[in-house]
Amino acid sequence: MPQQPAFRGFEDPGRKGLVSEKLAKAIVDLIVGKLGEDVLLLDIRGVSMIADYFVICHGTSERQIQAIHEEVLTELGQMDIRPLHSEGTPTSGWLLMDYGSVIVHIFLPMTRSYYNLEQLWKDAKTVVRIL
Repeated sequence: MPQQPAFRGFEDPGRKGLVSEKLAKAIVDLIVGKLGEDVLLLDIRGVSMIADYFVICHGTSERQIQAIHEEVLTELGQMDIRPLHSEGTPTSGWLLMDYGSVIVHIFLPMTRSYYNLEQLWKDAKTVVRIL
């Protein structure tokens, strides 16, 4: 029986980086669709082995960051793409979804400012930033 692709709809045999980039950009589009703010896509391949891309954004309320989280889970889930791990709560101000090659960080503004991942990963390449 043939093996199911890990990212149905994002297949590109032998080009994992391209698959990761397509997935990351699809996540960015979903976040923008839910009015996520200051959406940042970082290519961290040159500075870390934990993933290929980080998607970082924030919402203005606990309710909005939960809506962004649910949108990403639901839409990717419909394509049989599920996170390896998900953690955090809206009340903590930080929701994280680990899709293996793409890690998504959804913050409240104060929490994002406190952890300042942009500074921590300043050596990563900015792929896109949507303010």
